[in-house]
Amino acid sequence: MRLHLILPRVNPDKLDQPSVCPYKDCGGKHLEPHQAVKKAVKDTEYEVVVAQRYRCLRCGRTFRVYPCGVTQAQTSQRVKGLAVLLYLLGLSYGATSLALEALGVYVSKSSVYAAVQAAAEKVPGLKGSQVFAGLRTPALGGDVTSVKCKGSWLPLGLAVDDIQGLVLSIDELPGEDAETLQAWLEPIATAVGASLLVTDDADAFKTVADELGLDHQVCKSHVQRNTEALIEALSPLAKADRDGSLAAIGVTSEQALADLKRLGELIHSRQPAEEKEVEELHRRYLQAASPGGGGQASVAYRLRMLFLDRWNLWRRLTRYRTWCGPQGEVVDGTNNGCERGIGWWIKERYRTMRGYKRPQSAVNVSRLIAWCGNHLDRGGADLALVLA
Repeated sequence: MRLHLILPRVNPDKLDQPSVCPYKDCGGKHLEPHQAVKKAVKDTEYEVVVAQRYRCLRCGRTFRVYPCGVTQAQTSQRVKGLAVLLYLLGLSYGATSLALEALGVYVSKSSVYAAVQAAAEKVPGLKGSQVFAGLRTPALGGDVTSVKCKGSWLPLGLAVDDIQGLVLSIDELPGEDAETLQAWLEPIATAVGASLLVTDDADAFKTVADELGLDHQVCKSHVQRNTEALIEALSPLAKADRDGSLAAIGVTSEQALADLKRLGELIHSRQPAEEKEVEELHRRYLQAASPGGGGQASVAYRLRMLFLDRWNLWRRLTRYRTWCGPQGEVVDGTNNGCERGIGWWIKERYRTMRGYKRPQSAVNVSRLIAWCGNHLDRGGADLALVLA
């Protein structure tokens, strides 16, 4: 996990001149200084600052204006930002409280929790159609992961800009079925103007891409690993042909092994023009009978289904070879953008925990870390923006 966070500053000499009465039922614009008052604060540098009271000439009520980095709360924004920083770096709420106390500022662990959750609630974007910074991208990446929450697994959906790798949205999902994923991804795809969906090999995402009318790229790395594992498992069975299913359709063991080897080569080359060859591999096993009544699938039938699946998958697998965005954007054919987002912004912090207590906390913390991560190349994440 790589983070670059900018802590809020405390400047007791800087007070912003108010321009309007803060009371909603007034709105007066004629204000006058009324009184300077001292305010005790919990801060790493200052113990007391001076706040200015103003009086509205329209309604006669007074209100306070605090120096930069100080609010009506007892704890300064700088200390709150430091608490958020320590928590995001892996300390627990209790450990963060102890660390701050060692620095000379006592903040209870419940106050640390409140500061983290309040900051996370104010993270701009990363919520459904309110994508990060209002970004537009032709290539949308989507994936689902799970974290423990009160002893149960909580699905979290993560959407990324597959061109830049920036996280667009992190949302709690009620499930991982196609209908749920479509309801989640549709407003995001619309908001960013995506024409391509990049995902892993899950069937539900294929349905979503088709329903939304998006081009679809499945992760070439996932498919390659899965195919290699299946070839390794099926090769000894095809060589022995103990059930006689290959002989029954006129395919020799040598031919079956050669076909499996060729599929392995095609999975590595992944050229669009090779789709016809994958189809021919499948058609060689068309006569293999399906298992009836819950029976065990024969070797020939398993080969038939393997070749059929890869034939059906071929255009989704090789889409990156021909796809090009409106500005010449290209993708690498993997869903590494989502994998990195899950690993860095969700799982890295989660590994140090025993689980979340609330679903909203899981979403909040993940969004806050992802928001900070998105600002790595933007000069750093200014915590003052989410603590104000």
